[in-house]
Amino acid sequence: EFADVFPELKAQEAFVQKVILEEEKSFLRTLELGLKRFETLNTEGGIVKGSEAFEMFDTFGFPVDLTALLASERGLSVDTEGFNAALLEQKQRSKRDAEKQVGDWVVVIDEAGVEFVGYDIGAVNDAKVLKYRAVKDKKGLQYQIVLNKTPFYPEGGGQVGDTGGMIFDGEFIEVTDTKKENDLIIHYVSNLPENIKADVAGIVDAERRWKIQANHSATHLLHAVLRSVLGTHVAQKGSLVNEEYLRFDISHFEKINDSQIAEIEAFVNQQIRANIKLEEARNVPIEEARKSGAMMLFGEKYGESVRMITFGNDFSIELCGGLHVKETGRIGTFKITSEAAVAAGVRRIEAVTGAAAEAYMNGELEELTKIRDIFKNPKETAKKVEVLVDENKALRKQIDLMHIEQASNLQKELRTQFVDNEGVKVLIQHISLTDNNAIKTLATNLEKEIGNAVIIFGSVSNDKPQLTICISPDLAKAKGWNAGAMVKELAKDIKGGGGGQPVFATAGGTDASGLAGALGRAKSLLK
Repeated sequence: EFADVFPELKAQEAFVQKVILEEEKSFLRTLELGLKRFETLNTEGGIVKGSEAFEMFDTFGFPVDLTALLASERGLSVDTEGFNAALLEQKQRSKRDAEKQVGDWVVVIDEAGVEFVGYDIGAVNDAKVLKYRAVKDKKGLQYQIVLNKTPFYPEGGGQVGDTGGMIFDGEFIEVTDTKKENDLIIHYVSNLPENIKADVAGIVDAERRWKIQANHSATHLLHAVLRSVLGTHVAQKGSLVNEEYLRFDISHFEKINDSQIAEIEAFVNQQIRANIKLEEARNVPIEEARKSGAMMLFGEKYGESVRMITFGNDFSIELCGGLHVKETGRIGTFKITSEAAVAAGVRRIEAVTGAAAEAYMNGELEELTKIRDIFKNPKETAKKVEVLVDENKALRKQIDLMHIEQASNLQKELRTQFVDNEGVKVLIQHISLTDNNAIKTLATNLEKEIGNAVIIFGSVSNDKPQLTICISPDLAKAKGWNAGAMVKELAKDIKGGGGGQPVFATAGGTDASGLAGALGRAKSLLK
């Protein structure tokens, strides 16, 4: 029964299981990051600040109820009023950014309906303005014009809207964008013509449109190739097609590896070189399109009649309202520039075509040439880089061992310099170490060796000052001391900031001259 009601879900059962698994893994990663971040929060007074709880939610995706649960387990509370205030401020800020003042339509000709002729031509000479209105937003004042007939494609289906110009009695008006609102095709212009009632010559920016068409047709070829190489579970989840590049989101549960990328590129370019002619069918009954095997996006609403785009018989058949090249050869060249995850079970591919693809590959070759020039030998560049990386790793290991040895020697020297402060062993010292890991190792080793201790180090690396505080766990709990809070306070002297856990924290700054003052104030924080 389930399969009869939702056949799409049954057909992708294995894929759905993998997506759910990825969602679980993603949440566990969020949980892990949130737990680590929680330990660095300033909880003075037993309260998690509302601003920090909101940062956990907004930046790290950590639900506020989980923050409250963690806080209660530690005997803390969350400033919910502060959190709600921060959330409200963000909503108001988003609302302000989205606000725009839209004027009423001024009707020039009282006619209904707009004819789109852009599939066949890129210009008209006898259009009329039906109506216009003023719109003011954060970008400033602009105007929207509706024509009775237009070659300008309105943004839709992932394809950006056309730009170009309109001519009214010899006066040129630039069209900066085209969008669709209900059944209206709206042209965005920065100013109105003097004679709004004149016949309009509308001219699309042809060069820009050619690039958009090439990228759009490339997405259709890419979609078909992806299903062939990766599997029929692949389905379009979103796209963006403009004159510079194409972006294509697909359902897929793992990273597309380099060999698959190479195979996909080669397959798409093969279809381009085949110079496949576009087959366009308009006003096709939806059932007829369904029977032909045309790709239909799950959840997408289609009318009774659709437009069907086919490349290469049954190689690529999709329902699409966008613009395309007449033959695939006009795409020129196809090159994938990036592949990454954007959500659980969704991968994003970005690619370029034509001149943009050539420019991208030329840039890569130029970079490779520079690397070869560094080695003074064009042969076996990859092998030489690999040898260099291995040598660098070996040298780093040697440096790490030197730092460890340096820290060990310094530990022997510092273990005798602790001062007793009302039963607490305190060491406040400017040290010569510059490696952060070595400093942390030194501090934690001394704390374990001495016990019941507070260790505060100042150091300078590349003219940048750093503070490190380590407190014995039992001591931090008994005294209510918090290394994270202490280091934030001392960091003011070095014009910096930092944080950490109650028992270990670090801070960096920009003013090394303030380091002595920070170490001088450190003892007062222990009272």
